Amino acid sequence: MSMLAELVDVVIGIDTHRDSHEVEIADAAGRPIERIRIGNDSAGFTQLLEAIADLGTGSRVVASVEGSRSYGVGLARTLTAAGVRVIECEQPSRAQRRGKGKSDAIDAHLAVLAALRLDADRLAAPRADGDREALRILLVAREEITVMRTAQTNRLRALLLAGDDTDRQAARGSLTQTALAALAGREPSAHAGRDQIVRQAEIRRLALALAQAWRELKENRAQLLAIVDDIAPGLTSRYGIGPVSAAQAIVSFSHPGRCRNEAAFAALSGTNPIPASSGKTIRHRLNHGGDRALNRAIHAIALTRIRHCPRTRAYINRRTAEGKTPREIRRCLKRYIARELYRQLNHAMTQPQAS
Repeated sequence: MSMLAELVDVVIGIDTHRDSHEVEIADAAGRPIERIRIGNDSAGFTQLLEAIADLGTGSRVVASVEGSRSYGVGLARTLTAAGVRVIECEQPSRAQRRGKGKSDAIDAHLAVLAALRLDADRLAAPRADGDREALRILLVAREEITVMRTAQTNRLRALLLAGDDTDRQAARGSLTQTALAALAGREPSAHAGRDQIVRQAEIRRLALALAQAWRELKENRAQLLAIVDDIAPGLTSRYGIGPVSAAQAIVSFSHPGRCRNEAAFAALSGTNPIPASSGKTIRHRLNHGGDRALNRAIHAIALTRIRHCPRTRAYINRRTAEGKTPREIRRCLKRYIARELYRQLNHAMTQPQAS
């Protein structure tokens, strides 16, 4: 197994910020060659590319970027377009900073050292753009709409509970599109007090907002489904995998090679088994780390299969007869789903490249 230091001539460590980036250019031994501060704009990116060009055409260069999908996203895209290999660098831990202090120059140097210690076949590439980025944007928007809708629903039910018997009955029922339209179309009586007029106006506003949120979520789901079907055809046809869960799996998977195998993908999703044995008790538990959004998506798939899939129900009955607890059975199911997702995504995303 080769270390990155054996395969490159120059490593560029970059500590990114909103307005500027601290850059250290070092040789394969980690000795600084040049330190510069560039702006987080096209002029700054051009300045760094010119510094790389001054190294010579035969130099093998890799850039270790901290925050390649946040403050450093523009720079990472520019370097990639210029043919420079970009790898994602994690923020230095407290142990790595011990005895060194904290400054932008120190962080850039630590990014260089972190890259040089990596195995050449385990480099963390920045997550993909394109359709994957479109899915990420839609998922973030969906989360925002959902959180807002929940708050507005709670507020609307609270207002209805403070009304008459008809309002209290509406608060206990389902807020369907028909019910929301009825609430939005109501008018206060001619003898209503100021508090009743204000309450009805707020009920109308919330009902209209919830109806709009329902339409936005429906459109969001349709957009997710269209993109998912383009990236991974057939993924949503598998039992329990809907457009939202499939989109989250694609966003976390990003591209072939981000996870070197399906076990690494299981660790990313927090579904890999962790030994939890003691004495004569031999058991495993789920990993509580990893990408929690991906873990929630897998959990939703597992719950759907547990409730409705005959094959899964038969599996649960068999494992229950073997003495497994419901939590242990869910762990096994989520690990299986992670394996299924990895194989499906890896096959779907590498197929166009092979053709």
